[in-house]
Amino acid sequence: MNIKGRTPHIIHLLAFLWCYEYTAMATRLQGSFDTQDFFKFLVKFGFQKAESHRPQDSFGYIYGNITSHRDFHQPVTLAVLDKSTFVDFYHNRSLSIYGRELACQHMFKNVQLLAYDVDCNPHGKRDFLRRVPCPWGHLCADEDAPTNVITGNQFTYVISEVSQPRFWYMALVACYRNRTTCQWHSYDSLTAPASFLNNSISELHYDIHVVNGHPNNSAAHPLTYEFSFDQQNLLEMYLIFLLVYIILLPMQIYAVRLQKHPVTKLFTLSLLSEFVSLVLITIHLIKFASNGKGQPNLQTSGDILDIFSRTTFMLILLLLAKGWAVTRQQISRTGWIILMSIWVPYCAFHVFLYYWNRTEVDIISDVDEYQTWPGWIVLILRTSFMLWFLYELRNTMKYEHSSKKLDFLLHLGASSLVWFIYLPIVAIVALQVSPMWRYKLLLGITNSADCLAYCVMTGLLWPNRSGQYLLLTGTKYAGMDELDEFNEAPHIVRERERRQNSIDNPVVVVTNAPNHTPNRLALPNGDACTDLLEAEDLDAELLTDLNKNSHIVA
Repeated sequence: MNIKGRTPHIIHLLAFLWCYEYTAMATRLQGSFDTQDFFKFLVKFGFQKAESHRPQDSFGYIYGNITSHRDFHQPVTLAVLDKSTFVDFYHNRSLSIYGRELACQHMFKNVQLLAYDVDCNPHGKRDFLRRVPCPWGHLCADEDAPTNVITGNQFTYVISEVSQPRFWYMALVACYRNRTTCQWHSYDSLTAPASFLNNSISELHYDIHVVNGHPNNSAAHPLTYEFSFDQQNLLEMYLIFLLVYIILLPMQIYAVRLQKHPVTKLFTLSLLSEFVSLVLITIHLIKFASNGKGQPNLQTSGDILDIFSRTTFMLILLLLAKGWAVTRQQISRTGWIILMSIWVPYCAFHVFLYYWNRTEVDIISDVDEYQTWPGWIVLILRTSFMLWFLYELRNTMKYEHSSKKLDFLLHLGASSLVWFIYLPIVAIVALQVSPMWRYKLLLGITNSADCLAYCVMTGLLWPNRSGQYLLLTGTKYAGMDELDEFNEAPHIVRERERRQNSIDNPVVVVTNAPNHTPNRLALPNGDACTDLLEAEDLDAELLTDLNKNSHIVA
């Protein structure tokens, strides 16, 4: 930085996620800080690398106003620190349980050696600290270069990352520095007796903006200005995927109207959920790009719908692997119980992982969601589902004789295996990727793989193809096994026997008719037909063609 320059608990959980604002995403920070809270973390933000040809426009900027309706006996501190400095500063805050005075001294022990202070460290090289609240209508006390302050604001930090992008952290802490002794003290030690007797509250209000790029030139880079470096280009990515789904969803709706089938209906529900998820998140990102706050509730709703879409798609794959609507019309009750008893906990763990990642992961850590123990459980469950999928698919193919259905199952198995395995592999590879790029990498690969999977499934379930291997309802031979290619279907055999023994259609054997060939049959109306064996074969072929749309009941 430049110097001076499923139960009620599930319902409550979902309600919390709906209302929770993800502060790590926000760049427009508005709120209040009570000194009784001692410490408040504000934001973790990734600043981009400055461009050599236009450094002023590519620097990071933190600017805003911090005021109070009450007079403070001593100002408290706003700290903006890089990670190497913030780690000790953040961890030492826990010493407040032994005394806030002790915590203040340890928190600023290393910071005070680096931070510029006009009275106590005029040779400091880093612009880390501000004394707040600032006087109404005036700059903060530490702003001794008014020309560096963004117009209409009381303070401004300029972040110049010349080598590589980095995360910076901002927090408010109820500590102040004695201007005579240069020692750090707790604000409560100064005001505790008065607060106890008068029940007074020392509260300040802040409105802070954190951006990448100069505020006076924000229109030149609207898609990156408000975003932390690790989340830049997300809006463009979501717009591209949204365009793909805008084409894909109407195609699938058209397909499901042509061929109403339980598999296509369930897949359409999964695809629709993913589309709505993308719409909600894209709206949030568009709003975020315009005001730095967005619509966090829309983002949360979109994320939950995305989880529902992916888990529903996994359920479809497992049902198809078990032969549902391909070799059997129904799955046994025991099979459904086993399937739901595993799939439902998997969904619950996915939601819990989302909650954990947004609330429990330490703000200074650079881990992603799959480097936490809920993430490990989700990856293990996903791998288990993959093995189960392969086992069920193998059993289904073992007893299937139709070449068209076997071809469908082979294509399903190959594409689904890629979809199952990509996430564990990417989660491992992401460990070697810088945190500044990891989030975009995971999100980009995940959305790309899901989009490709939906496109492949749309093609496999397209009506002019799926009619060859999906069991369609409403046919005359519903409930019968499909062994047509071998001419061994039970209904064909029974039809042959019935025709041989039937007395309803008498047959006349013509032996001396001059116009008829020996060994021929004639019906009472005089029409000629082929011999008995040929007639049975033709009937069997006709029934085989009809039976292509039949299905069995498991």
